[in-house]
Amino acid sequence: MIENNLHKRLAVLIDADNASPKIINGLLEEIATYGIASVKRIYGNWTSPSLGSWKEVLLKHALQPIQQFEYTVGKNSTDSAMIIDAMDLLYTGKLDGFCIVSSDSDFTKLASRLREEGLFVYGFGEKKTPKAFVGACDKFVYTEILRENSQNYKQTRMTKKQLLADKKLIDMLYNAVEDAANENGWSHLGTVGQTIANKSPEFDPRNYGFKKLGELIKYLGLFTIDERMSDNSPAKAVYIRRK
Repeated sequence: MIENNLHKRLAVLIDADNASPKIINGLLEEIATYGIASVKRIYGNWTSPSLGSWKEVLLKHALQPIQQFEYTVGKNSTDSAMIIDAMDLLYTGKLDGFCIVSSDSDFTKLASRLREEGLFVYGFGEKKTPKAFVGACDKFVYTEILRENSQNYKQTRMTKKQLLADKKLIDMLYNAVEDAANENGWSHLGTVGQTIANKSPEFDPRNYGFKKLGELIKYLGLFTIDERMSDNSPAKAVYIRRK
């Protein structure tokens, strides 16, 4: 699926009540690495002053605002509108995946339903997003990293001591490398990354201050790294195994 990303048609559905306009540039750049944003809709009560900052970016990024009035106090009608539209879009049969931008757990069932139909679901939300919604997505990106300029990675990078003390992270890497190992004990880095993504949709090396998984692996110093030339590609294939 990865090699076909450029042709993947995606619907981007944004919950304006649960997302900040400060992420929009990083969000759309991130989505462009997964496919083409064929549909871009943003939901909310546009008569509310609280969405004023979103109004400033709608035209620039060709976001289609969907008006949803608050009929009942305490009820989130925006969620309902997004879910209904998502199901309508699903049955057109013209999409390969959905990007759901919200930190609201109400979209957990929607994400699961879309995946049942064989579509990719990319979730985007803050780190406060409930685990149920995170786990229901094929991949989940914490929007805090979308606010950062790429030059800030070095400044936000966690120290080696902090990383090694993160037992969950280290166990996840060890297990993924073991699961992806061939008969000689070597694991292709790309397969390791896919194994991690399948088990932990929220994992992203940028959460630790690294642009790529390979950079994080090298920095930790826990694995032997072997870069091999390939007959079919000018790029080197990276294999790793536990020291």
